Amino acid sequence: MYSKMAALEASHTWTIVDLPPGKISIGCKYVFKVKYLASGAVERYKARLVSKGFNQKEGLGYSDTFSPVAKMVAVRSVITVAMVKHWLVIQMDVHNAFMHGDLIEDVYMTLPSGFYRQGKVGKVCKLQTSLYGLKQAPR
Repeated sequence: MYSKMAALEASHTWTIVDLPPGKISIGCKYVFKVKYLASGAVERYKARLVSKGFNQKEGLGYSDTFSPVAKMVAVRSVITVAMVKHWLVIQMDVHNAFMHGDLIEDVYMTLPSGFYRQGKVGKVCKLQTSLYGLKQAPR
């Protein structure tokens, strides 16, 4: 869990600021998961920080939640053209894809538990990039 927090800090996911007057902050929580091997033995433990985006108010914390997704007919068409023209087709995955999107709106989140440092009492995180759980995360 601490390595995830360090990664979030290193990637400048947020800056720690005072909550501006008239703004609200949303909460956050950790989601824990256990990955098992086929034999049933524990492979590893996972933890992820998610925002409580269900508390966001439309017009205050977000304005648009549309997420562009390719339709399967479009994907199949591109693959068909690539096969006919003998192009190389490569599949890829972007790890932590939700955290690579910059936010347009100002979103404030309470400090994660266990993250309180000296002098940080009463502060909040101003999110710079998207975080799992936000209404605008899939954009």
